[in-house]
Amino acid sequence: MPRPRIDRRALPRHIGIIMDGNGRWARLRGWERSRGHRAGSRAVKRVVRACRRLGVDVLTLFAFSAQNWGRPEGEVRTLMDLLGEFIIKEWQEIMERDIRVIHLGELRRVPVEVRVKLKQLERASARNR
Repeated sequence: MPRPRIDRRALPRHIGIIMDGNGRWARLRGWERSRGHRAGSRAVKRVVRACRRLGVDVLTLFAFSAQNWGRPEGEVRTLMDLLGEFIIKEWQEIMERDIRVIHLGELRRVPVEVRVKLKQLERASARNR
């Protein structure tokens, strides 16, 4: 079956996604919550590419709320590690595709090595569109 045609004029200029439920998704399958978070990270990559391809100007990802700090320490560490890995793995594509990364929110509790990478990516991508 052919894919439906998308009227790009009808697309919003800004899409916001609350990234929630990855851990529950994994647990429903009998997997560790971290496996769900990793799957969510891969989904982010597909969503970013699709938005870019479709011409969506702004994509906001709500990835980690203040309430998430109350999760078990190991799960929080996994999420922070995923963010650090994502930055490293996707840096080149972010720059090549002219994507601008802007962090919104509190950074003081984010591990210093992840915080540094994130701030570096923000600075490097500041002139991207």
